[in-house]
Amino acid sequence: MTIRSLVLSSLLILLLLLAACAPAAPAAPAGGADTAVTAADNTPADNTAANNTTAGDGSARMVTIGYTSSLTGKLNVESTRQTNGLNLWMDQVNEAGGITLADGSTVKFQSKFYDDESSGDRVQELYTKLATEDNADFLISPYSSGLTASASVIAEQYQKPMITTGAASDSNYTQGYTLVFQAYTPASKYLTGAADMIAATNPDLKKIAIVHENDKFSTDVATALESYAQEKGFDVVLFEGYDSGTTDFSPIINKVQQAAPDALLGGGHFQDGSTFARQLAEKGLGLEFLVLLVAPPEPTFAELGDAAIGVAGPSQWEPQAAYTAESAAASNLSWYGPSDADFVAAYQAAYNEEPSYHAAGGYVAGLILQAAIEQAGSTEPQAVKAALDAMDQMNFFGHIQFDASAEAHGLQTGHEMVYVQWQKDESGNLIKQIVWPPEGKTADVLTPVR
Repeated sequence: MTIRSLVLSSLLILLLLLAACAPAAPAAPAGGADTAVTAADNTPADNTAANNTTAGDGSARMVTIGYTSSLTGKLNVESTRQTNGLNLWMDQVNEAGGITLADGSTVKFQSKFYDDESSGDRVQELYTKLATEDNADFLISPYSSGLTASASVIAEQYQKPMITTGAASDSNYTQGYTLVFQAYTPASKYLTGAADMIAATNPDLKKIAIVHENDKFSTDVATALESYAQEKGFDVVLFEGYDSGTTDFSPIINKVQQAAPDALLGGGHFQDGSTFARQLAEKGLGLEFLVLLVAPPEPTFAELGDAAIGVAGPSQWEPQAAYTAESAAASNLSWYGPSDADFVAAYQAAYNEEPSYHAAGGYVAGLILQAAIEQAGSTEPQAVKAALDAMDQMNFFGHIQFDASAEAHGLQTGHEMVYVQWQKDESGNLIKQIVWPPEGKTADVLTPVR
């Protein structure tokens, strides 16, 4: 054998040895709705196909709902209730077989969510991820107006219809958005009913103080209340804000005492509202009325004991709310979804607690989306948008209708607040009573309260 032949033979043997030692090609991932394939550069692949696969029964497409929840941070209590309600709705729809579309196919839902830590910076980052990497078909807002403002920009940018719940500030719906729809009564109407209640109960009472948390939602509510109260002839003797996270209200309470109002209205969220109510009770200012945002409707507000007595607050919904198929017919509205009693029973069975309006708000966000998809007969974003624009119906939460104008698109125009007040029953137990409006009240308003 020549030297050249010997070299060639050696090279051939070496190549065969290298091929035998090489790793086997990776197996393709198994299919399914939860499969996510990533590219070599770690950029998440488009999982739209995964979202449109069957749910395992060969008939239902999986549609992804994306949202963030404040699992941590100051908004944890309200946000957790909201998430509970949304999850209950999703479970019920899926267990019932999903939604049937115009083409005969059915839709079921899965969720993708993250902890926003009650942070606006986190929300914008996470909703971008939901819209792009996770390919959410629809969005539900985080809890609170401030966080929702961050999410709304992303929903519009990526053309994802979003139902907002726990987000009442009017200003979010004057930004030119076309795919953001509000479930709650707007902030501008949150406490105006309290002024009406005070005027009707005690026409001679004129001096009121407005004390509010310095966040977007609470400030919007307080500003709208100030204008409305002045129009109604009230003298606003104090208009004061306090920082989010405040735990010592002594300086504020001293200002209230110096202003000597007959009624105090305002507040912010659960933690600050509960602390403020307790410290006001300890001071004893002789107030005829005390009306605070967010905190009083929560069942756990009763943990304040006697400090809760007489404290009133606006609620988007209460378990004893009287919205029924009959009241819908009387208002010439179509009725949609479960009864109030059925929702309450299902929530209590799932979470072993009475649902707050935050829980009802989470559930109704899903219910609104369900009604729109059924009306559209499609999950196509513009078809669902058109159905939401035309929606005018009643469900257990109340009347639902949206402003379809360019100036305030998506603003809730149908829903109204009810006012609750903590009182004692004949056995001395703390209970919530509806004290306003007159047609929905379960008890007369208790006054004075401090």
